[in-house]
Amino acid sequence: MSSWNDNAIAEFHDNNGVTGRWGRSLIIMHTTGAKSGAEREVPVMGFRDDRGWFVVASKGGAPDNPAWYHNLLAHPAFDVEALVGDEIVTVPVTARELDAEEYDAAWQRITTKAPAFADYEKRAPRKLPIFLLERSV
Repeated sequence: MSSWNDNAIAEFHDNNGVTGRWGRSLIIMHTTGAKSGAEREVPVMGFRDDRGWFVVASKGGAPDNPAWYHNLLAHPAFDVEALVGDEIVTVPVTARELDAEEYDAAWQRITTKAPAFADYEKRAPRKLPIFLLERSV
């Protein structure tokens, strides 16, 4: 895992889910590697929805998807650590990539809350995938 990820995860846990950069929006995905089968911890910005969280596979506008994109496609059921109320909770979720019908409304919500994602979209030579992490229970 990169030191950037390690630092984000440590800040999340050290500050009871509230971070300087992401406020209360950081979530930690506990995924399984698509090729390796190894467990991964991935900090991402999560956008709350009544069904769970939206996450964007932006990779900061890079030309390719982040590794976790492939992990979610290969192993869509996993746990997320998130701040709910004032408590960090672990929630089982199932990832589902949004279809075209759902995409625009979710994208509008995301870019309204976090305008940087619109900049990522401009830099990326691809459509940025959005997943809904739906609560499994």
